[in-house]
Amino acid sequence: MLDADNLFLRRSDELFQCGQFCAVFINPCIFHTGLFVLQPSMEVFKDMLHQLEIGQENPDGADQGFISGYFPDLLDMPMFHPPLNGTTVNGSYRLPLGYQMDATYFYLRLKWNVPCGPNSVITFPGASWLKPWYWWAWPVLPLGIQWHEQRRQSLGYEAETPMALIQCIVYLGIVAVTRLARPNISKICYRRTEKNVSVIQSGLKMLALWSILAAYILPSIVIPLTIHPLLGWGLYLLGSFALCSIAINAFMLPMLPVLTPCLGIFGVLLVMAFPSYPNGVIRCLAVFGYAFCAAPFLWVSLVKIMASLQSSLERENFFPRLGESSPPSGFNKLY
Repeated sequence: MLDADNLFLRRSDELFQCGQFCAVFINPCIFHTGLFVLQPSMEVFKDMLHQLEIGQENPDGADQGFISGYFPDLLDMPMFHPPLNGTTVNGSYRLPLGYQMDATYFYLRLKWNVPCGPNSVITFPGASWLKPWYWWAWPVLPLGIQWHEQRRQSLGYEAETPMALIQCIVYLGIVAVTRLARPNISKICYRRTEKNVSVIQSGLKMLALWSILAAYILPSIVIPLTIHPLLGWGLYLLGSFALCSIAINAFMLPMLPVLTPCLGIFGVLLVMAFPSYPNGVIRCLAVFGYAFCAAPFLWVSLVKIMASLQSSLERENFFPRLGESSPPSGFNKLY
């Protein structure tokens, strides 16, 4: 029995030589049910149903708690060593840790190796939103790309490809339309009025900032969850650029400050995906160091965006539109 988040590093056919039940202890007291060997048995099946009916104690209410309670003596069983002649052993056995290594150890060491057994299977028992099939899990978790490589060779991505292609076309269309319609968009956003000028200016500033924030959030929501990470991140960056172009052209903002977060995200992806870190601690320090160095650029970009908004609002407030007969009241010759 295998969970979908298992990543095989080598063939493990010897597991079929195991006895009636075999599992891996990934902590000192409880074995993990992400991978276990259970010999088909009608007697065991009926007994499991009976235990469910009489309410066998189940700490977590799921398969992990039930199976752990059904095989309570596995910790006292011997370690499984496959016979060289290919025969099947009898009884219950503990499997070596290498058959169900927690991926966290890999992230800390990067050069993954277990000296006490075969390094065969890596599992991802951590946070559910960082499972390897999600496109954003890589390069946050380095092994995700290997999981997707196995999926590409087996199932492929036919289910996600049409949606990704449609989104790509939509984003490119948004970039072209907002660029061509820039004069009209800015006239709508900066339609001058004599009443409540300060309120309107504050509202436009908030609208511009929320538009930029939405440009970096919305693409991550609509991208197919299980698409290949390289396609997913590429589609995210394209979507962020396309939606940011709406705010840039509508509010006449400078392009580089608005796109600074996009460039920062691309940079941190490169830092995390760098293959030559000696261990996970150095990798984490590199990511934190990059974030520390990038923070001032983000702050400067925010300041420039606010200054550009203020300048645009004041210019539109004091200068008359073409076709107006006279300047608005309070016109200052300095402008």
